[in-house]
Amino acid sequence: MDKLSCFHCGDDCDNTNITFNEKNFCCNGCKTVYEIFSENDLTCYYDLQASPGAVPKEIQGKYDFLSQDDIIEKLTEFNDGSIQIATLYIPHIHCSSCIWILENLNKLNEDITASQVNFGKKTVRITYNSEKVTLKDTVLLLSTIGYEPYISLDDFKTGQQHVNRSLIYKLGIAGFAFGNVMFLSFPEYFEVGEYWLEQYKHLFRWLMFAFSIPVVFYAGRDYFISAYKGLNSKLLNIDVPIALGIAVLFIRSTAEIIFDLGSGFFDSLTGLVFFLLLGKFFQQKTYTFLSFERDYKSYFPIAVTKITSVGNESPIQVYDIKKGDRLLIRNEELIPVDGILINGKARIDYSFVTGESETVSKQSGDKLYAGGKQTSGVIEMEAIKSVEQSYLTQLWSNDVFNKNKEDGFTTLTNAISKRFTIAVLSIAIIATLFWLATDASKAMNVFTAVLIIACPCAIALSAPFTFGNLLRIFGKLKFYVKNASVIEQLATVNTIIFDKTGTITSNQKSTANYEGVALTSSEETLLKNTLRGSNHPLSRTLYDILDEHHIISLNHFEEHLGKGIEATHDNNHIKIGSASFVGTTESSVLNTTVHISTNDHYKGKFTFYNSYRKGLSKLFNQLKKHHDLVILSGDNEGELENLKKLLPSKTKLIFNQKPDDKLEYIKYHQSEGAKVLMVGDGLNDAGALAQSNVGIALSENVNVFSPACDAILDASKFKQLNKFIKASKRAIDIIKWSFALSFIYNIIGLYFAVTGQLSPVIAAILMPLSSISIVVFTTIATTILGKKINEKE
Repeated sequence: MDKLSCFHCGDDCDNTNITFNEKNFCCNGCKTVYEIFSENDLTCYYDLQASPGAVPKEIQGKYDFLSQDDIIEKLTEFNDGSIQIATLYIPHIHCSSCIWILENLNKLNEDITASQVNFGKKTVRITYNSEKVTLKDTVLLLSTIGYEPYISLDDFKTGQQHVNRSLIYKLGIAGFAFGNVMFLSFPEYFEVGEYWLEQYKHLFRWLMFAFSIPVVFYAGRDYFISAYKGLNSKLLNIDVPIALGIAVLFIRSTAEIIFDLGSGFFDSLTGLVFFLLLGKFFQQKTYTFLSFERDYKSYFPIAVTKITSVGNESPIQVYDIKKGDRLLIRNEELIPVDGILINGKARIDYSFVTGESETVSKQSGDKLYAGGKQTSGVIEMEAIKSVEQSYLTQLWSNDVFNKNKEDGFTTLTNAISKRFTIAVLSIAIIATLFWLATDASKAMNVFTAVLIIACPCAIALSAPFTFGNLLRIFGKLKFYVKNASVIEQLATVNTIIFDKTGTITSNQKSTANYEGVALTSSEETLLKNTLRGSNHPLSRTLYDILDEHHIISLNHFEEHLGKGIEATHDNNHIKIGSASFVGTTESSVLNTTVHISTNDHYKGKFTFYNSYRKGLSKLFNQLKKHHDLVILSGDNEGELENLKKLLPSKTKLIFNQKPDDKLEYIKYHQSEGAKVLMVGDGLNDAGALAQSNVGIALSENVNVFSPACDAILDASKFKQLNKFIKASKRAIDIIKWSFALSFIYNIIGLYFAVTGQLSPVIAAILMPLSSISIVVFTTIATTILGKKINEKE
């Protein structure tokens, strides 16, 4: 009689057999999970993989502690009014069906608005309406469907306690077995005869068989699992030939000792798995190193204004913020750390964190969370934490804000790997048939050696290691790139669009003269405090130029992108911005001007004398050789003649552009086939940065951290922009050279394998060595690239 297995988890139903909808379940928990999926039309979960679920454990009363406010506060990374966000560690995440169900939690509970899985870290980040569902309810739901989170009460952290050491264990077992099998093989290697071999050879062979069992079924099982999942999904991944090679060696060797035909290939088998795992261990260590460099050392050049004890304001880097520091947050500026609101009227936009665009009002004493954006003037807050750089990285890289761009070389790598696997299998089969017809004793060796030596691992490693190392190098050179696909896109751009104010001009060196009716003391104070709340480059410049005035709290503040700002204090109302915004006409357009009116009476204007960035002319002359150059400015044409003298003759100069105009300009040229790089200040240019193929925000003591930009460039490195673009193109060349090297390796290796001159164990040694050589080549090549970028011209 066939054993019954549970439809949900796959366990035997010998002791308890519960039937529902003509399906067998081992317990009521599994039946309940199936009922939940059925009621919510989610039974296609089982189409992704047979019996994918976990057995739900008894959870009655287990999570009552999650009702305590202090524990909720520790476990949630965001907790504001009606929305909470928690990242939970789920040990049971193991396959595509797990990801699918965990990212569809909103279908099980409509009050869960979003859930995002990090498969590598086995975590799920859940956003939910805390007025209708609690953290306890969310954890109970996860537990009910078989994905119980691991929560440590020692330090109220989730997902931080377990380090996956399985690869080290597997490597240790494979190495131990390999060493012993080699030792047991010595008598037959040296053809020791007489009493020693005749008496013990069968014992030695069965010992080698025993040592190989944990190697195949434990140390090497990941290759079989990966190959099975790939074939089950109708994909030929790079683990298929490896799994096939291991299986053939084990079956052939076992058959030989059973029928006393020989000693088999247990030395080759255990050596193969050991060296494969050694290569994987090296790869994992390198990835970890790159990840560490990326997440913890490549700090973004975000600056925030710190208020000292004597009332002075000075910009500091965000990672220098300490608990207790008093910070000034301007309009449209990101809150870099969790803190308490002290002064000002806060209206916070948390869409960056939650995806919800509705702003939230906060009063003095309320808690503010990192990642929110102030949208209503200036506020002061006290930091209650230091900056968690990894959290900011997570926000920036959130898939919600990633644009759907072509995958470029990633797709190319996968396509090559797939075709390569088909080619390798074909060569292996043809070569084996040939040797079966000519010399059958070599057939299995040839088949296995071909499968192993021609593994396309080196091809698959080329792109991630090249781009990963370049991301790290760029970060050290103060060019902070979101991900590898940005480098790919940067290599293809043919049109570069620059904003003018704050991008090609330097805010720190600009000067301004006032023309008009003298402002009263109260008007000057109102002007200064209104400018204090704005992050626009001209506002910041003018704020620094004006004399000190005492700080006042504004009754009303509003910033109109591309037009100006207005504010009210007591009965006085002020407008600062373009001529049309304040209600006058522009008589002269010789320079950039900012106009002022108070209580609907025009007062005068500040005329700015721009200071262009050092090396601007040289940079444009370098870029013009391979790119179309455009200046898109929201200012008037006052600088037209100066720019014509300063920039190459073919540079397009377009003025009086509102933020929407810039976006539409980029969209139109993209429809004509242009690959656009937009360089702006990260504030007024958010739409244009998001629309472009690559958007770079220039940072100059301004908090430009924004989901709109793909990269952040420190203003001091502006003149090296061409070098960064060239380095991206050279990175593509490095990948192509890596492909060429890998093909050469494989052609040479295949020759020796097909002709029967290469044993499987030597192939297993050479395969990770070829991968390591590719990693070394890409690392050295990208390091040389980094040095060239940093060279002074």
